[in-house]
Amino acid sequence: QVQLVESGGGLVQAGGSLRLSCAASGSIFSINAMGWYRQAPGKQRELVAAITGGGSTNYADSVRGRFTISRDNAKNTVYLQMNSLKPEDTAVYYCNADVWDIATRRNNYWGQGTQVTVSS
Repeated sequence: QVQLVESGGGLVQAGGSLRLSCAASGSIFSINAMGWYRQAPGKQRELVAAITGGGSTNYADSVRGRFTISRDNAKNTVYLQMNSLKPEDTAVYYCNADVWDIATRRNNYWGQGTQVTVSS
């Protein structure tokens, strides 16, 4: 089994910054893509940013230029640096990972979510 544990959420004023972390643990052989999604009240979950095992990145238009995704493959950890935060960034942020486990099974995993609240 594989677990994803997020940290770093909280309350910040508009224009501020936060850094989210997500550490994967368990029976991991390798991790392919990792990403961050968010879900605001009454809205569907949406992709914020993703990063492949090779380091290629993809961003939602709404965060490009403000957010940066990165990963530390040695630590099985993905990060999301969020700068110039806006009230519309308020949401629960979820980590996602595409994992090959040690039994050579490929599965997609989600973290439990971390709340980010941006006050105006």
